[in-house]
Amino acid sequence: MSSLGELRTIAREARRKKDSSLPKGSLKQRFPDNRAGYLFLLPWLIGLLVFTIGPMIASGYLAFTDYNLLQPPQWSGMDNWARMFNDTRLWNSFRVTIVYVFVGVPLQLALALAVALFLDRGMRGLSFYRSIFYLPSLMGGSVAIAILWRQVFGKEGLVNAVLGVFSIEGPGWIAHPDYALGTLIILNVWTFGSPMIIFLAGLRQIPEMYYEAAVMDGAGKVRRFFSITIPLLTPIIFFNLVLQIIFAFQSFTQAYIVSGGTGGPSDSTMFFTLYLYKEAFTQLNMGYASAMAWFLLVVIGALTAFNFWLSKFWVFYDD
Repeated sequence: MSSLGELRTIAREARRKKDSSLPKGSLKQRFPDNRAGYLFLLPWLIGLLVFTIGPMIASGYLAFTDYNLLQPPQWSGMDNWARMFNDTRLWNSFRVTIVYVFVGVPLQLALALAVALFLDRGMRGLSFYRSIFYLPSLMGGSVAIAILWRQVFGKEGLVNAVLGVFSIEGPGWIAHPDYALGTLIILNVWTFGSPMIIFLAGLRQIPEMYYEAAVMDGAGKVRRFFSITIPLLTPIIFFNLVLQIIFAFQSFTQAYIVSGGTGGPSDSTMFFTLYLYKEAFTQLNMGYASAMAWFLLVVIGALTAFNFWLSKFWVFYDD
């Protein structure tokens, strides 16, 4: 009986002869039979076409129509886009979203990095603490946590109960236009688990020899942090920054539940996505909502592209 090596040699020779018999440059020669791979990819491809690409194409068309879900769409050209520029409530919702993103994301990443540095010290029960700190990220966008947040920051909530111990009468945080958005920012900062795990993985990849050399040169902890940790962690910071900005722009559940779906008080928690939802499914202005969705896509894409361009000035790699 032939050995396994001989059988492999015979199989390779037979395959070579078969390929050489095909016309040079033929499709079958350049693209081998991958039917099994495409078969396994088929469910994902169907989902991509039906639930992503198809709705995007339909939304792009509806953005130029007058459509209320009850009657066939009527072509309206640039009317929806012209209306956007004159919609003061839309621009207020955009301003609220910008404040939420550019205040909440940096605070969230700063807390995530601080906790990751604490856990990177090699403490006992590290896996347990990682799970505990990651748990809020799993539930941060859920309805249950948003309802809990209403109870915590309500007039008779936990925060005011703690302040009452010090004889301080706190306001109804979620019912006051000056504080309502702040409570949602705190909720976003609290869900720092996902970037924390990524930061922790990045810290574990920094070569220890850099710290040893710095210690021999007399560098203290602060100097090592700003001269070694931060520069070598900038690719991870950049990755987390891009992801969290995109996620923050898409935030919806927290504002919807905390404000009772109104975006109040005084539209102080009216996120862009919440206003889009109200236009689409409350006012039935589906064409206008589609235009808003594409506007948000352009804003996120432009901001992401700007971050990639800006990264060449502050993101450093080990090589």
